[in-house]
Amino acid sequence: MRVDGREITVSGRLLQPLGRRTNDIIRLILATVFLAIVITSSLITRYEWESLEKSISEIVGVLTPTQSNLVYLAYGIAILALPFVILIGLIAAQQWKLLGAYVAAGLIAGLALSISGNGIAAPTWHFDLTDRLDTVLSQFLDDPRWIAMLAAMLTVSGPGLPARWRRWWWTLLLAFVPIHLVVSAVVPARSLLGLAVGWFVGALVVLVVGTPALEVPLDGAVRALARRGFTTSALTVVRPAGPGPLVLSALSVEPASTVLVELYGPNQRSGGALRQFWRKVRLRTSETAPLQPSMRRAVEHRGLMTIAIGDLGAANTTEMSVAPLDRGWTMFARTPARGTALHDVVDETPVLQVWEALAVLHRNQIAHGDLRSKEITVEDGAVSFGGFAHSEYGATDVQLQADIAQLLATTTCLYGAEPAVAAAIEVFGKDAVLTASRRLTKAAMPARLRDTFEEPGDVLAAARDEVKRQTGADQIQPETITRFTRSQAIQLVLLVALVYVAYPFISTVPTFFSELRTADWSWALLGLAVSALRYLGAAAALWACADGAVSYRNLTIMQVANTFAATTTPAGVGGLALSTRFLQKGGLGGVRATTAVALQQSVQVIVHVSLLILFSAVAGATADLSHFVPSAPVLYLIAGLALGLVGGFLVVPKLRRWLGTSLGPKLKEVGADLIELAKEPKRFGLIVLGCAGTTLGSALALWASVEAFGGNVSFVTITVVTMIGGTLASAAPTPGGVGAVEAALIGGLAAFGVPAGVAVPAVLLYRILTCWLPVFAGWPIMRWLTKKEMI
Repeated sequence: MRVDGREITVSGRLLQPLGRRTNDIIRLILATVFLAIVITSSLITRYEWESLEKSISEIVGVLTPTQSNLVYLAYGIAILALPFVILIGLIAAQQWKLLGAYVAAGLIAGLALSISGNGIAAPTWHFDLTDRLDTVLSQFLDDPRWIAMLAAMLTVSGPGLPARWRRWWWTLLLAFVPIHLVVSAVVPARSLLGLAVGWFVGALVVLVVGTPALEVPLDGAVRALARRGFTTSALTVVRPAGPGPLVLSALSVEPASTVLVELYGPNQRSGGALRQFWRKVRLRTSETAPLQPSMRRAVEHRGLMTIAIGDLGAANTTEMSVAPLDRGWTMFARTPARGTALHDVVDETPVLQVWEALAVLHRNQIAHGDLRSKEITVEDGAVSFGGFAHSEYGATDVQLQADIAQLLATTTCLYGAEPAVAAAIEVFGKDAVLTASRRLTKAAMPARLRDTFEEPGDVLAAARDEVKRQTGADQIQPETITRFTRSQAIQLVLLVALVYVAYPFISTVPTFFSELRTADWSWALLGLAVSALRYLGAAAALWACADGAVSYRNLTIMQVANTFAATTTPAGVGGLALSTRFLQKGGLGGVRATTAVALQQSVQVIVHVSLLILFSAVAGATADLSHFVPSAPVLYLIAGLALGLVGGFLVVPKLRRWLGTSLGPKLKEVGADLIELAKEPKRFGLIVLGCAGTTLGSALALWASVEAFGGNVSFVTITVVTMIGGTLASAAPTPGGVGAVEAALIGGLAAFGVPAGVAVPAVLLYRILTCWLPVFAGWPIMRWLTKKEMI
């Protein structure tokens, strides 16, 4: 590269990767959305559009054919000259790469709209108006292919054109919509399709090829350094552009020195703005720094913080230059970091010295904001800092506390918890360290800091425990830094899911209430009472699986909240997660809690199947179960699918490996637990009785509901219907099986001769007793458990 008569050597890759061109990616996404909207609206409302356009044309199409041709002649000359003017400009500027993209975009857009069922041909999207627009020019301009080509070429060449030209030419292109309505009545929806296709093709080509803004203005950077007395002789790429800036090492021969040059491109501005906006939405106001309106202001802020901290003698680098460059780039030049990273000199550097260096910043009301070990260096025994992108002058108490928490985590990882906390207390005092330790959570620690630890959870937990030990605190309440806590977000999702699953039920409420007039309320109350066996049995089984390590009373209360969580999540996963969380809060480790829940579920399945076989055999002697047995073709189909599935798992290597590495060990673990459980008869018997109580409690509730409406069905039959119906409905994708359970139970009762007038209200009453009442009671119970820190 030659700059001002000097030859400068440049080595390394300068082009920004595709995945980091934020502006180009956003442009392509918007073009895709616009194209999808145009296509969808054209397909759905095509005939309505045509009728509407004809009506509008009759109203606004006031020009005579001669006047229309004159208007089209003037517009046609301008629109035909547009691409050639741009073409001449690209050739004159010798932008050959952009010229190739310009031509390619036009050809692709034109070809895309020329493909039809009969091959490549011009689309016939005109109204049949023989008395108007019969000139060759007008028919040519009405072709959406030409609009698509112009839109694609303007999109590609736009970033390289002056802003004023770009605005006028886009205005000229978009003028085809009102002109068509006034003088031609050509379908604007089809013209919009051409515009959408052209914009999409142009955006795609820009993403692949790039824009002039991606060309790094190295000559401007060299001249900016020269103004500071640094004569550049060579540039070497240290880090390619990506999540951060393009970093180059600039070498000067006279005097011999090196400067690090960070170049921030325009494509990074929007990414930074989006990250700032997301932080503002996610975190409370006190947790977020003021928004930087542009990339240039963010770089200037970093340069000013480098100067301010350097004046205190606490910076390991010196600011050289901050300068705006061509095509929206901004440069930040600084000297290389002095000293050695802290993680490489831990043995030679006392931890107290690190904390004293941070105290220098805090005494001057400066927060660093990024206390990773690589941003802390040591030179001749002196500790200093670098990386001031997140620093703040005039920092708030919250920002200062965040600094202490970050350094607690970093020094705990490097030195151990005891010396790190002791040094922090000696420098800042017990109260400040105890207050800051509330931020020793994953939510409060930035991801860039957590990623430097192998086990971030263990590091933060060790620091918290040591702070409690050295300060004498009973507990450390985590600081809430987000606008919405995790539990609040989960509860919101559960409430939305509850409304979704309850909507079909609400539509049946009027009919159900009319049937309640004939119900026997004593049976309904009995059904409510026996439905409690479900919670008592499930709690007993889980209590035994957990070796009695948790309170049975609280476990029974939790089962009601479990109904809410299981009903409002597909496949009941919320209930399993809630049970595991309750056991963990009760003192069980994560593995042990998960194992206990898995064991309870495994026994529940075994007991359910065993009871189904037993009651089916008993019912088979007195009832016709053929209603539940599929026909022979269906059985053959099921058997064939099962054999094909087994064969697929045996033949496909990935599926076979999954069986051996993922599913196999879990099955072996559950099998081992069942074998160990069989060696403890009392505990095993309690689990089996609890699981049986869960199943039989549901059957008793349905039996009482049927009796409440005058049904006369044996308990054995009701049990078979409950278990078979529940099994069939368990595969339903709706949360809690809503809809599927009701249909399965009503169909099962009907198969045994229960009239619809009894079966429908009985099933709805059963679902109220066993599902909806516990769901609405489960919401406040879950909040109570959360408040008591049981979940």
